[in-house]
Amino acid sequence: MSVEDGRFVRTGLGAVLFVLASAAIVLAQGASNFYQGRTINLYIGYSPGGAYDLYARVIARHLGSHIPGNPTIVPQNMEGAGSLRLANYLYRVAPQDGTAIATFGRGIAFDPLLLGQGDAFNAEKMNWLGSANNEVSVCVAMKSSGIMSFQDLFTKELTVGGTGASSDTDQFPRVLNAVLGTHFKVVQGYPGGNDVVLAMERGEVQGRCGWSWSSVLSTHKSWIADKRMIVLVQLSLTKHPDLPDVPLAMDFAKTDEQRQILKMLFARNVMGRPYVAPPNLPADRVALLRQAFMDTMKDKDFLAEADKMQLEINPVSGADVEKLVKEVYATPPDVAAKAKAAAESQ
Repeated sequence: MSVEDGRFVRTGLGAVLFVLASAAIVLAQGASNFYQGRTINLYIGYSPGGAYDLYARVIARHLGSHIPGNPTIVPQNMEGAGSLRLANYLYRVAPQDGTAIATFGRGIAFDPLLLGQGDAFNAEKMNWLGSANNEVSVCVAMKSSGIMSFQDLFTKELTVGGTGASSDTDQFPRVLNAVLGTHFKVVQGYPGGNDVVLAMERGEVQGRCGWSWSSVLSTHKSWIADKRMIVLVQLSLTKHPDLPDVPLAMDFAKTDEQRQILKMLFARNVMGRPYVAPPNLPADRVALLRQAFMDTMKDKDFLAEADKMQLEINPVSGADVEKLVKEVYATPPDVAAKAKAAAESQ
């Protein structure tokens, strides 16, 4: 190669790098300019006072400072049908420009697979921004119910509150009944998990199945400490470090097929508290929101506030949530059909 050729290559390479850097700057400036002076509505799929609401409001106080342009984040509750109402709204009605984001039940993403009733969205086209935690859910019983262990549920009935056909509180106990032979009775119609807990206090229901352990710790840790409430089983793929002596529901599966169905159902816990944007957002805006979410999860002020409120934070990136959604949708059709039948059982 001649000296002139070398100079040409270096000059050409420099020009390419300059163009790429300039393009990146333009994209960043475009996103920054878009959010300057704007408001982002953060919709919450459950009623005030529950864990989804608590997490979202803490995140809303810090997320804007990590988005170029520092938009104001305004939390708004839109409960209904276990947050299915919000998922449909976000996909069909909300602005598809990054000014509307949401947090709704982790099981909603898999509604088209497990229920196919009332869903008007495609989970694989949603823009998943991330999750505040990789969650472990539990089933609990008030001591007054007389249910002292998970094994009791194979011979005794436990009445639990449900927040909607799509929600963990309804699907988990129904699938456990259909697959393992337990005896949960689900009372439907509560707007959110906090309302189920109030119903437990009033004696309307005896427990809750599909309650995030992080939520138990942040809102009702004292019920565990004074043995007013008993943790019966963990609904996850792995145990929580806090609960080494509480069995996994997976441990009670007797066949490979049962294990496959339970794995499909409990995989959602990896995306414990998902945050999502509508489809059709510009790619640079999706990347910006994903990065802002993960930056918020590392923000020392955010973490201090979350710790003060006893909110467990072990985040999952938007890319990993998206990957999980695609993996679940790749479940063999025969297993998905049996999981669907179990979720719809009464």
